[in-house]
Amino acid sequence: MALFRNFHKNVGIDLGTANFLIYLGGQGIVVNEPTLVALNNRTGQILVIGNEAKKMLDRSPAHISLIKPLIGGVISDFEMTEAIIKYFLRKVGGEGLFTRYNLAAICVPTNLTEVERKSVEDAAVSAGISKTLLVEEPIASAIGGRLPIEEPTANMIVDIGGGTSEISIISAGGTVISKSLKVAGQKLNEDIVRYIRDEFKLMVGEPTAEELKITIGSAIPQDEKLEMTIRGRDMSTGLPKEITVKSGHVRVAMQKSLKTIVEAIREIIEEAPPELVGDTLKRGIYLSGGGSLLMGLDQYIERETTVKTRLVDDPLTCVVRGLGIIVEDLPKYETILSNQPKAKVVNI
Repeated sequence: MALFRNFHKNVGIDLGTANFLIYLGGQGIVVNEPTLVALNNRTGQILVIGNEAKKMLDRSPAHISLIKPLIGGVISDFEMTEAIIKYFLRKVGGEGLFTRYNLAAICVPTNLTEVERKSVEDAAVSAGISKTLLVEEPIASAIGGRLPIEEPTANMIVDIGGGTSEISIISAGGTVISKSLKVAGQKLNEDIVRYIRDEFKLMVGEPTAEELKITIGSAIPQDEKLEMTIRGRDMSTGLPKEITVKSGHVRVAMQKSLKTIVEAIREIIEEAPPELVGDTLKRGIYLSGGGSLLMGLDQYIERETTVKTRLVDDPLTCVVRGLGIIVEDLPKYETILSNQPKAKVVNI
């Protein structure tokens, strides 16, 4: 029987809009790839998934579609989501006849409807997982960030992912108040694409916009003036063109979206119970998610809210590490996560 138990595994799955991560019980993070599928429209065949699909983004012929099966943290293409889960589980578990996944802890945004939650569970079951435990992103982030969520004190966490930003205050093992915004990493990319088009009359794709954001983008002015050369299509001539973009341009492009995130953080603080506001001022705001890696974002939020703001360790993998902690010590967390009363949620 011990032999068969070795093939029964628990996993944590961060089913993100931009990135798909898997934590395998006893091993750690084994998958960290883009949530992207390349599909042959003529045959209906899936060509590649993840990193290989990202290489084709904005570079594929007409008969190949690049599909992002999640939009704003919500499954928009059930079949492709199921295919991604199956593909990566098979990749980490091998083709062994006895490999089974007993339990998957899967993170979801706080504002999902029951129907949307059911679609996540159905996709996991279809991919061969026996039981699913849905964990709200802020809870997973807080656990991954090693915050003391079981104590009766405020733990304010802002998880800025690819499709959504989740802002929550957690206390005594539950979410007291939260907001979910569809303003996050991908929205910042779209802002940059639009700005380059309007200001420089140059058409660029999302990969170029993301590279600008990561390389020279910042929330506040930096001491070092950064710039980057990009190439795209001149809108007036239709020919290739090269321009140099400064960090100030990227900052202006993202300004409106960043302000929206800060306003939501301020609203959460204003609506929270007074004692938890006092705890937040003392303990500070914690940032997680890939979007929080934007240069100077912690300083920008601290300046606008007057609350000390810091990044958790390795923000990009914080959620899936939290899911990993849950599946490694399920008895401790199952009671906290199961049948939780709904927090006050405000959608923006």
